[in-house]
Amino acid sequence: MAVRDKSFWILLIFILSGLVIGGLLGDLAGNVSGLWWLSFGQQFGLENPFVLNLSIISITFAFTIKINIASIIGMAIAIFIYRKV
Repeated sequence: MAVRDKSFWILLIFILSGLVIGGLLGDLAGNVSGLWWLSFGQQFGLENPFVLNLSIISITFAFTIKINIASIIGMAIAIFIYRKV
Protein backbone atom coordinates (compact mmCIF):
# COMPACT_ATOMS: atom_id res chain seq x y z
CA MET A 1 0.00 0.00 0.00
CA ALA A 2 1.59 3.24 -1.13
CA VAL A 3 1.42 6.36 0.98
CA ARG A 4 0.26 9.48 -0.88
CA ASP A 5 2.42 12.52 -0.42
CA LYS A 6 0.31 15.52 0.48
CA SER A 7 1.84 18.85 -0.31
CA PHE A 8 2.32 21.49 2.36
CA TRP A 9 1.37 24.16 -0.18
CA ILE A 10 -2.00 22.54 -0.86
CA LEU A 11 -2.66 22.45 2.90
CA LEU A 12 -1.70 26.12 3.14
CA ILE A 13 -4.10 27.00 0.31
CA PHE A 14 -6.89 25.05 2.04
CA ILE A 15 -6.24 26.78 5.38
CA LEU A 16 -6.08 30.26 3.85
CA SER A 17 -9.24 29.71 1.83
CA GLY A 18 -11.03 28.40 4.94
CA LEU A 19 -9.94 31.50 6.87
CA VAL A 20 -11.05 33.88 4.12
CA ILE A 21 -14.42 32.22 3.48
CA GLY A 22 -15.08 31.81 7.21
CA GLY A 23 -14.17 35.43 7.88
CA LEU A 24 -16.47 36.62 5.13
CA LEU A 25 -19.34 34.50 6.44
CA GLY A 26 -18.64 35.74 9.97
CA ASP A 27 -18.86 39.36 8.85
CA LEU A 28 -22.11 38.65 7.02
CA ALA A 29 -23.54 36.73 10.00
CA GLY A 30 -22.90 39.67 12.32
CA ASN A 31 -26.12 41.31 11.07
CA VAL A 32 -28.26 38.22 11.76
CA SER A 33 -29.73 38.17 15.26
CA GLY A 34 -29.22 34.45 15.94
CA LEU A 35 -25.74 34.22 14.43
CA TRP A 36 -24.06 37.31 15.91
CA TRP A 37 -21.61 35.13 17.83
CA LEU A 38 -19.92 34.04 14.58
CA SER A 39 -18.64 37.58 14.07
CA PHE A 40 -17.12 37.79 17.57
CA GLY A 41 -13.38 38.16 17.20
CA GLN A 42 -10.25 40.19 17.60
CA GLN A 43 -8.08 42.36 15.38
CA PHE A 44 -4.41 42.92 16.10
CA GLY A 45 -1.34 44.19 14.32
CA LEU A 46 0.23 47.55 13.52
CA GLU A 47 -2.33 50.33 13.81
CA ASN A 48 -0.08 52.96 12.28
CA PRO A 49 2.03 51.66 9.42
CA PHE A 50 5.80 51.95 9.68
CA VAL A 51 7.17 54.15 6.87
CA LEU A 52 10.79 53.95 5.75
CA ASN A 53 11.66 56.96 3.61
CA LEU A 54 15.01 56.69 1.82
CA SER A 55 14.45 59.82 -0.31
CA ILE A 56 14.64 57.73 -3.49
CA ILE A 57 12.09 55.16 -2.43
CA SER A 58 9.53 55.04 0.34
CA ILE A 59 8.54 51.69 1.86
CA THR A 60 5.47 51.24 4.05
CA PHE A 61 5.13 48.26 6.38
CA ALA A 62 1.73 47.31 7.80
CA PHE A 63 0.35 44.03 9.07
CA THR A 64 -3.07 43.39 10.58
CA ILE A 65 -4.84 40.15 11.41
CA LYS A 66 -8.60 40.03 11.97
CA ILE A 67 -9.86 36.68 13.20
CA ASN A 68 -13.36 35.67 14.28
CA ILE A 69 -15.18 32.51 15.35
CA ALA A 70 -16.40 31.74 11.81
CA SER A 71 -12.87 31.95 10.40
CA ILE A 72 -11.66 29.44 13.01
CA ILE A 73 -14.53 27.12 12.09
CA GLY A 74 -13.70 27.60 8.40
CA MET A 75 -10.07 26.70 9.02
CA ALA A 76 -11.09 23.55 10.92
CA ILE A 77 -13.42 22.51 8.08
CA ALA A 78 -10.65 23.17 5.52
CA ILE A 79 -8.23 20.92 7.44
CA PHE A 80 -10.92 18.22 7.69
CA ILE A 81 -11.55 18.41 3.92
CA TYR A 82 -7.79 18.30 3.23
CA ARG A 83 -7.44 15.10 5.24
CA LYS A 84 -10.33 13.48 3.36
CA VAL A 85 -8.97 14.37 -0.09
